[in-house]
Amino acid sequence: MEDYIGKLKDGTIKIHALENEMPVEEAVSVRRAFIEEETGCKFEKVSGFTIDIERAARKNCENMIGTVQIPLGIAGKLKVNGEYADSEYYIPLATTEGALIASINRGCKAITKAGGADVRIQRDGMTRAPVFSARDVIHAGNIIKWIDANTETLKEIAQSTTSHGKLTGITCFLTGTNVYVRIEFFTGDAMGMNMVTIASEKISEKICEETGAVLVALSGNMCTDKKPAAINLILGRGKTVSAGVFLSDDMIKEVFKTDAKTLMEVNNRKNLVGSARAGALGFNAHAANVIAAIFLACGQDPAHVVEGSNTITTVDQMEKGVYVSVTLPSLQVGTVGGGTGLDTQRECLSLLGCSGGGEVSGNNSRKLAEIIASAVLAGELSLIGALGAGHLARAHKTLGR
Repeated sequence: MEDYIGKLKDGTIKIHALENEMPVEEAVSVRRAFIEEETGCKFEKVSGFTIDIERAARKNCENMIGTVQIPLGIAGKLKVNGEYADSEYYIPLATTEGALIASINRGCKAITKAGGADVRIQRDGMTRAPVFSARDVIHAGNIIKWIDANTETLKEIAQSTTSHGKLTGITCFLTGTNVYVRIEFFTGDAMGMNMVTIASEKISEKICEETGAVLVALSGNMCTDKKPAAINLILGRGKTVSAGVFLSDDMIKEVFKTDAKTLMEVNNRKNLVGSARAGALGFNAHAANVIAAIFLACGQDPAHVVEGSNTITTVDQMEKGVYVSVTLPSLQVGTVGGGTGLDTQRECLSLLGCSGGGEVSGNNSRKLAEIIASAVLAGELSLIGALGAGHLARAHKTLGR
């Protein structure tokens, strides 16, 4: 080991090239020892892990030195009445925020007691939006006309790059000499960013060849990936999914210690008016909290929490109660690829019954989306109820520690 640390210090070997010189586990150990010597920090806990290091270092994490552990808890059972998820589930949640799981658990209790969350997915499509430059606005317009007239050809090109995905739509936007081509794909049980990027590259080559457009960037930020964006709120990205439940007056009083009128007022003044006044793109209490915890537990890309935070929460007055719903316009999830193959994350997906590919392509990822939307509903219910009853600070004092 000392020989290799010396070579890292004098630059004979680059820190990222250790796996080319030795087995992966040894490379991780050497890299960690080198960083310890360089910085004076000790990584006694980081060095301990149970996941398959070969897969992690080669597929998920460059320059790996170990792992960081996050506490994992469960909430539920949560009854879900979806088209793909139709059962009761324990929800795995990885978090360091005290009181979060207890709050979600209370929402799960209310939903299950009420008969379950009704869930439906409205659309399912991952997007990539290359940006092209044109000579002038006339040329830009002609590029769009060619794309509109040759969509079927572009679909065939996309299909040649994957056996799992399918191009489902193309929408073009013109701004001066900039042409943005928002391409949407069905990606099966994969979250699909790699799939759509590869297909979009091939499509872009054809567009340039036929129209004289110049590809500036394979992503022109109208996808929009991992950034707050109204386009995702309006058009959707990934799964667009809604979950709702009817709560009677008696149940609201029993579980949340408040009443229907108060739930409606909190949601209106906080989630709707407050969010609008702040210029927020999400109109919810804390949807990102729930999404982030499930994403970390189940191997999803945590950066996509930002799109999940577009959630809109509504509370409708009903006879003898309220109907509470959440709509997630842009929830990006997958059950194959990426972090879903890591051992601990795969176990959490197995807990939900949606690890790996479904018998019908796309069914497992849609099942996961329905479960997440139902868990978000549970989280929203509990926090709105706590705010209405004046219990939020008390809960954090008791459980936040």
